[in-house]
Amino acid sequence: MSSSQHIVCPHCHTTNRVSPAQRDQAPDCGKCHQPLFSGKPLALDEAGFARHVARSDVPILVDFWAPWCGPCRTMAPQFEAAARQLEPDFRLVKVNTEEAQQLAARLQIRSIPTLALFRGGREVARQPGALGVADIVRWARGHA
Repeated sequence: MSSSQHIVCPHCHTTNRVSPAQRDQAPDCGKCHQPLFSGKPLALDEAGFARHVARSDVPILVDFWAPWCGPCRTMAPQFEAAARQLEPDFRLVKVNTEEAQQLAARLQIRSIPTLALFRGGREVARQPGALGVADIVRWARGHA
Protein backbone atom coordinates (compact mmCIF):
# COMPACT_ATOMS: atom_id res chain seq x y z
CA MET A 1 0.00 0.00 0.00
CA SER A 2 1.73 3.20 -1.12
CA SER A 3 -0.93 5.89 -0.97
CA SER A 4 -2.57 7.58 2.00
CA GLN A 5 -5.87 6.34 3.37
CA HIS A 6 -8.84 8.23 4.72
CA ILE A 7 -9.62 7.26 8.30
CA VAL A 8 -12.55 8.73 10.20
CA CYS A 9 -11.80 9.75 13.79
CA PRO A 10 -13.82 7.72 16.33
CA HIS A 11 -14.06 10.77 18.61
CA CYS A 12 -14.88 13.83 16.46
CA HIS A 13 -15.73 11.99 13.19
CA THR A 14 -13.31 14.13 11.16
CA THR A 15 -11.83 12.42 8.13
CA ASN A 16 -8.03 12.18 8.37
CA ARG A 17 -5.52 11.39 5.62
CA VAL A 18 -3.01 8.87 7.00
CA SER A 19 0.00 7.31 5.28
CA PRO A 20 0.61 3.57 5.67
CA ALA A 21 3.66 4.27 7.86
CA GLN A 22 1.62 6.57 10.13
CA ARG A 23 -1.27 4.11 10.35
CA ASP A 24 0.94 1.45 11.91
CA GLN A 25 2.34 3.92 14.48
CA ALA A 26 -0.84 4.76 16.45
CA PRO A 27 -1.80 7.99 14.65
CA ASP A 28 -3.81 10.78 16.26
CA CYS A 29 -6.62 12.84 14.72
CA GLY A 30 -5.44 16.09 13.16
CA LYS A 31 -8.42 17.95 14.62
CA CYS A 32 -9.07 16.60 18.14
CA HIS A 33 -5.65 14.93 18.68
CA GLN A 34 -7.25 11.74 20.04
CA PRO A 35 -6.04 8.30 18.86
CA LEU A 36 -7.55 7.13 15.57
CA PHE A 37 -7.48 3.54 16.83
CA SER A 38 -8.13 2.38 20.39
CA GLY A 39 -8.40 -1.40 20.04
CA LYS A 40 -12.06 -1.21 21.07
CA PRO A 41 -15.26 -1.30 19.03
CA LEU A 42 -16.86 2.06 18.37
CA ALA A 43 -20.58 2.50 19.13
CA LEU A 44 -22.24 4.37 16.26
CA ASP A 45 -25.67 5.83 15.62
CA GLU A 46 -27.12 6.06 12.10
CA ALA A 47 -25.32 9.30 11.20
CA GLY A 48 -21.98 8.07 12.53
CA PHE A 49 -22.39 4.79 10.69
CA ALA A 50 -23.08 6.61 7.43
CA ARG A 51 -20.04 8.85 7.86
CA HIS A 52 -17.61 6.04 8.71
CA VAL A 53 -18.82 3.71 5.95
CA ALA A 54 -18.85 6.44 3.29
CA ARG A 55 -15.55 8.12 4.12
CA SER A 56 -13.21 5.47 5.50
CA ASP A 57 -10.74 3.61 3.31
CA VAL A 58 -10.33 1.03 6.09
CA PRO A 59 -12.88 -1.81 5.99
CA ILE A 60 -15.65 -1.34 8.56
CA LEU A 61 -16.71 -4.47 10.46
CA VAL A 62 -20.11 -3.93 12.08
CA ASP A 63 -21.76 -5.89 14.87
CA PHE A 64 -25.52 -5.31 14.65
CA TRP A 65 -26.88 -6.12 18.12
CA ALA A 66 -29.52 -5.26 20.75
CA PRO A 67 -29.25 -5.04 24.55
CA TRP A 68 -31.97 -7.66 25.17
CA CYS A 69 -30.26 -10.27 22.95
CA GLY A 70 -28.47 -13.01 24.90
CA PRO A 71 -26.22 -14.17 22.03
CA CYS A 72 -25.32 -10.50 21.38
CA ARG A 73 -24.19 -10.08 24.99
CA THR A 74 -22.24 -13.34 24.74
CA MET A 75 -20.45 -12.20 21.59
CA ALA A 76 -19.67 -8.66 22.86
CA PRO A 77 -16.39 -9.54 24.63
CA GLN A 78 -15.37 -11.68 21.65
CA PHE A 79 -15.94 -8.74 19.30
CA GLU A 80 -13.96 -6.46 21.61
CA ALA A 81 -11.05 -8.93 21.64
CA ALA A 82 -11.22 -9.11 17.83
CA ALA A 83 -10.87 -5.30 17.68
CA ARG A 84 -7.50 -5.57 19.43
CA GLN A 85 -6.35 -8.04 16.77
CA LEU A 86 -7.85 -6.42 13.67
CA GLU A 87 -7.11 -2.72 14.14
CA PRO A 88 -5.69 -0.77 12.33
CA ASP A 89 -6.49 -2.95 9.31
CA PHE A 90 -10.21 -2.73 10.14
CA ARG A 91 -12.47 -0.38 12.09
CA LEU A 92 -14.82 -2.39 14.34
CA VAL A 93 -18.13 -0.77 15.22
CA LYS A 94 -21.31 -1.72 17.04
CA VAL A 95 -24.77 -0.59 15.97
CA ASN A 96 -27.64 -1.04 18.42
CA THR A 97 -30.58 -2.04 16.24
CA GLU A 98 -33.04 -0.83 18.89
CA GLU A 99 -31.66 2.71 18.55
CA ALA A 100 -30.96 2.55 14.81
CA GLN A 101 -34.15 0.85 13.64
CA GLN A 102 -34.32 2.66 10.30
CA LEU A 103 -30.75 1.68 9.47
CA ALA A 104 -31.40 -1.95 10.45
CA ALA A 105 -34.53 -2.00 8.29
CA ARG A 106 -32.78 -0.37 5.32
CA LEU A 107 -29.95 -2.94 5.53
CA GLN A 108 -32.46 -5.77 6.05
CA ILE A 109 -30.92 -6.97 9.31
CA ARG A 110 -33.24 -9.91 10.06
CA SER A 111 -31.45 -11.52 12.99
CA ILE A 112 -28.98 -10.45 15.63
CA PRO A 113 -26.17 -10.59 16.19
CA THR A 114 -25.18 -10.06 12.59
CA LEU A 115 -21.71 -9.12 11.38
CA ALA A 116 -21.45 -7.10 8.20
CA LEU A 117 -18.29 -5.95 6.44
CA PHE A 118 -18.28 -2.70 4.47
CA ARG A 119 -15.58 -1.58 2.07
CA GLY A 120 -15.68 1.40 -0.26
CA GLY A 121 -19.11 2.38 1.06
CA ARG A 122 -20.70 -0.98 0.22
CA GLU A 123 -21.49 -4.14 2.09
CA VAL A 124 -19.22 -6.94 0.90
CA ALA A 125 -20.04 -9.76 3.34
CA ARG A 126 -22.54 -10.71 6.06
CA GLN A 127 -22.55 -13.36 8.78
CA PRO A 128 -25.51 -13.93 11.12
CA GLY A 129 -25.05 -15.52 14.54
CA ALA A 130 -22.63 -15.24 17.44
CA LEU A 131 -18.97 -16.06 16.78
CA GLY A 132 -15.89 -16.44 18.93
CA VAL A 133 -12.89 -14.15 18.58
CA ALA A 134 -10.88 -16.51 16.33
CA ASP A 135 -13.86 -16.97 14.01
CA ILE A 136 -14.53 -13.21 13.85
CA VAL A 137 -10.89 -12.49 12.96
CA ARG A 138 -10.74 -15.31 10.39
CA TRP A 139 -14.06 -14.28 8.82
CA ALA A 140 -13.07 -10.59 8.58
CA ARG A 141 -9.65 -11.29 7.09
CA GLY A 142 -11.16 -13.81 4.69
CA HIS A 143 -13.51 -11.17 3.27
CA ALA A 144 -11.21 -8.16 3.28
